[in-house]
Amino acid sequence: MAESETLESVTEHERILQEIESTDTACVGPTLRSVYDDQPNAHKRFMEKLDARIRNHDREIEKMCNFHHQGFVDAITELLKVRADAEKLMGQVTDTNRRLQEAGKEVTAQMEEVIRCRVQQRNMVTTVEKLQLCIPVLEMYSKLKEQLDSKRYYAALKTMEQLQNIYIPRVSQYRFCQIMAENLPKLREEIKEISMSDLKDFLESIRKHSDKIGQTAMKQVRSQTFIIHHQSDHQMMKLSCFFFFFVLTAPDLVDFSPVYRCLHIYSVLGDRETFENYYRKQRKKQARLVLQPQSSMHETVEGYRKYFNQIVGFFVVEDHILHATQGLVTRAFTDELWNMALSKIIAVLRTHSSYCNDPDLVLELKNLIVIFADTLQVYGFPVNRLFDLLFEIRDQYNETLLKKWALVFRDIFEQDNYSPIPVESEEEYKSVISRFPFHDAEIEKQPFPKKLPMSQSVPQIYTQVKEFIYASLKFSESLHRSSTEIDDMLRKSTNLLLTRTLSSCLQNLIKKPHIGLTELVQIIINTTHLEQACRYLEDFITNITNVSPETIHTTRLYGLSTFKDARHAAEGEIYTKLNQKIDEFIQLADYEWSMSESDGRASGYLMDLINFLRSTFQVFTHLPGKVAQTACMSACKHLSTSLMQMLLDNELKQISMGAIQQFNLDVIQCELFASSEPVPGFQGDTLQLAFIDLRQLLDLFMVWDWSTYLADYGQPNSKYLRVNPSTALALLEKMKDTSKKNNIFSQFRKNDRDKQKLIETVVKQLRSLVNGMSQHP
Repeated sequence: MAESETLESVTEHERILQEIESTDTACVGPTLRSVYDDQPNAHKRFMEKLDARIRNHDREIEKMCNFHHQGFVDAITELLKVRADAEKLMGQVTDTNRRLQEAGKEVTAQMEEVIRCRVQQRNMVTTVEKLQLCIPVLEMYSKLKEQLDSKRYYAALKTMEQLQNIYIPRVSQYRFCQIMAENLPKLREEIKEISMSDLKDFLESIRKHSDKIGQTAMKQVRSQTFIIHHQSDHQMMKLSCFFFFFVLTAPDLVDFSPVYRCLHIYSVLGDRETFENYYRKQRKKQARLVLQPQSSMHETVEGYRKYFNQIVGFFVVEDHILHATQGLVTRAFTDELWNMALSKIIAVLRTHSSYCNDPDLVLELKNLIVIFADTLQVYGFPVNRLFDLLFEIRDQYNETLLKKWALVFRDIFEQDNYSPIPVESEEEYKSVISRFPFHDAEIEKQPFPKKLPMSQSVPQIYTQVKEFIYASLKFSESLHRSSTEIDDMLRKSTNLLLTRTLSSCLQNLIKKPHIGLTELVQIIINTTHLEQACRYLEDFITNITNVSPETIHTTRLYGLSTFKDARHAAEGEIYTKLNQKIDEFIQLADYEWSMSESDGRASGYLMDLINFLRSTFQVFTHLPGKVAQTACMSACKHLSTSLMQMLLDNELKQISMGAIQQFNLDVIQCELFASSEPVPGFQGDTLQLAFIDLRQLLDLFMVWDWSTYLADYGQPNSKYLRVNPSTALALLEKMKDTSKKNNIFSQFRKNDRDKQKLIETVVKQLRSLVNGMSQHP
């Protein structure tokens, strides 16, 4: 076992030695470490092995030295022999060198000159090369200066970019290039300032030219209005391009190059956002200035026109900038600007239009708004709110029309003579019926000259109503509304004219003090014919709008109610004036209430009153039957009431039998007037019944039939049914006081005390009846 381990150890040591001999000395560390990692005493055995290997190598070295020693000795001997020859050769070489040096001095001098020339040549070549590099830089810089002097700033920026990125880096080591490089940022800032100054000049110029631009655009739209209103969307787009080209390429209107130039400059300089923000901010400020109207704008149409021109010009410019530049303004920005402007415009127009009382000016304003809206619509701006505003202004326009026509109607009524229209010939007749739809077969058969029942105000009113419809239609045109809507608007505005303006004028006319009964009668006749003409106004509106009156939701004219109301008011005024006239005659009454006997004839004031009523009711022949009958009945009742009040007046303390007899004569004349049928159409003694209260009261006193009165009181068939106990008592008290003072009843007291007692009894019984009535109302 020990022998086996010894053999292995020897083999391993042999391997290690071979490895040490064949390996670089820097790498023998791991190999040597393996000697120490082996079995105990391995190191010692390895050292023994190593010593043996060293001795073996020493013997080989010694053998090799012994083998080559003789050759070395021979070589040294040969070398010593050569030494003498070398010294000799050295002398010859030194002599040759000396002679060569002397001979080459001139050549050397010439060579040095040649070398110097070569250096100069090389320097010149280098200089030329460097100059060739510098010259383009200088040329570009000179070009830059020329571009700046000629205000070609965008080209100058391109030149700067080339200088900075291409030319200057090639010769950056030179001082002048460094100066150039340092100067370029300053030049850029200078260009920015100059371009910004140009932009400010442009903004100021465009503000001044906005009026002209807007005027041109609106003029073109006005001339092409019929195209705009009938174009398809595709054709509208072409039309929009036409306006865009016409307005914005005209060099005498505006030059947009400062904007383009400034935009390009700031884009090249990497500061486009700053430019965009500045431009938009300035345009917003200008928009606010443009939207601020003059305080007197509402006074003339020119004020509105200038206001619209400036706004259109402003947005035409913005639309051009939107399409001609990429992103300087965006659609969102222009929409925001337009929405802000639209709200301001609507508020301004609401305010200023409210000051206008001239319908012609309001109509011109409407036409301007339509052209204004159409123009901006061509450029893509939404204008629906403007047309909504026009409906508000339409209401105001109608109000101004109503005020204007109120004056027209007032003038017509003031100038009317309230007499039937006389026509002397066929031409005059045709002239009247051409202005007013009047047809009456009976009148047409009459020979000339003849009279038409209405007065001259009727055809004038009818004509003016048609003129109002035309005026109202003018506002409805170009509002992009259907015929049905226009028809509805016309009917509503006409209804306002009839029910408010004309009705008010008629009511005021009827209430005027100078309008008498004859005029009121004529007014009733006039309103009757105007009422009948309303259906022709319906047809007139239908003809101009081409909308059938049978269309669903079609508004009807309310003229019938207007003229009926006016007629009823006139009838009421007739009744009032008749009563007032009766009161005037009654005030002329001058009864002698203490007279002993009557005059034997009716009072003069009453006969005058009856004659007045007869002549008045003759005028009523042209009135509708019921109106004349009502007026006559009202007059008789009022007369009867007034006479009754005269008898029962509290200020009248005493009345004689003679006065009663005189009063009876007057009432008889009233009854005769009632029975004479002053107005046809009454049945039997209907009109006489107006005086029945007076008749029964007077009969009671004239006949002195108290027994019958008291016996039949409260019976439905009583002879004195209409006599109230309080009325009889009041009159009897007045007669009783008179008898005490004038001894009218002295004979009765002397001759028939029983009759006196009867009077006292009647008074007591009448008082009892009155008291009973008060307890049982």
